[in-house]
Amino acid sequence: MSDTVILSEGAEFNQVIQEVSKYINLYVMAFEKDERAIIQMDKRQNMYGGKGTVYMLQMFDQKELANNRLAAYMVLLKKGDESGFHTHNQRNEQELYVVVHGTGEYRERTGLEGSIRKKVLQKGDITAISSIGYHSIENTGDEPLIMFVITTYNP
Repeated sequence: MSDTVILSEGAEFNQVIQEVSKYINLYVMAFEKDERAIIQMDKRQNMYGGKGTVYMLQMFDQKELANNRLAAYMVLLKKGDESGFHTHNQRNEQELYVVVHGTGEYRERTGLEGSIRKKVLQKGDITAISSIGYHSIENTGDEPLIMFVITTYNP
């Protein structure tokens, strides 16, 4: 597991926002609320044993959406940045990745020893993992890999 650092200002925060803003608009128009930008930016080094840095740009509060734990942009800025294999079974969650920019290799398996299935993902691709699976993602392109990630509790 990696340590999470919350970035709220400074050169690194601004650099991430500037880079991501080249490809997407960082705002939310939630029903009956004022339009807004990100709520929080998390920086995770070696996320789940992966290489490099992953930024999570939180777009919603945890209790803002039904059965929501996370609704954020996952940003892997550089080729080789990855989120390593992890599962969502401890919290009985399901997770979706929606690729909005870039290219990456998605990997999934059942359990710790299952055979690994791989797929190259690009803009428009969607993945879904249930609580029995393990998955990882790596930026394999020369541009940032940006995905919208939705993690929900499965009541």
